[in-house]
Amino acid sequence: MSTLSSLKLVAARKPVKLSGLVQRRHKLSNKLWEQLQLAQAQASGESYAPTRQRVIKDPETGLRREVTVPKRIRPWWFVADNGKVCLSVKYGSRVMELAKGKSAVEVAGPQELIKTLEAIKAAVEAGELDTAIDTASQSLREGFAK
Repeated sequence: MSTLSSLKLVAARKPVKLSGLVQRRHKLSNKLWEQLQLAQAQASGESYAPTRQRVIKDPETGLRREVTVPKRIRPWWFVADNGKVCLSVKYGSRVMELAKGKSAVEVAGPQELIKTLEAIKAAVEAGELDTAIDTASQSLREGFAK
């Protein structure tokens, strides 16, 4: 009984459904984590290739089977004309506007890129970019309307 007494026991319930805002925040946070892994791998000269499961149909036999394929991750950064690296944060296929009229962050190099991605991820998890996420989500949904 001494082991249980050392733990903090609480009466908690798992939420049935997360709010839409929290779901979008988690989605962007996960994508930022992938970009962070990609940036760290490129900075150390390695490759980052996560995998996912896909079901394919064999054209000869008609049977379906599950295969592991590499997941394609496109970097959100590019080199600008001045030689600096610019990072655009994307929600789906849309580039998010981080401040009024500003959609990219300029960084000096790979190490600063990693720090910037970590800072943006922390800001997303703290809820600082909720309005930008909501705007990007709204814009993305409008593209699906008939």
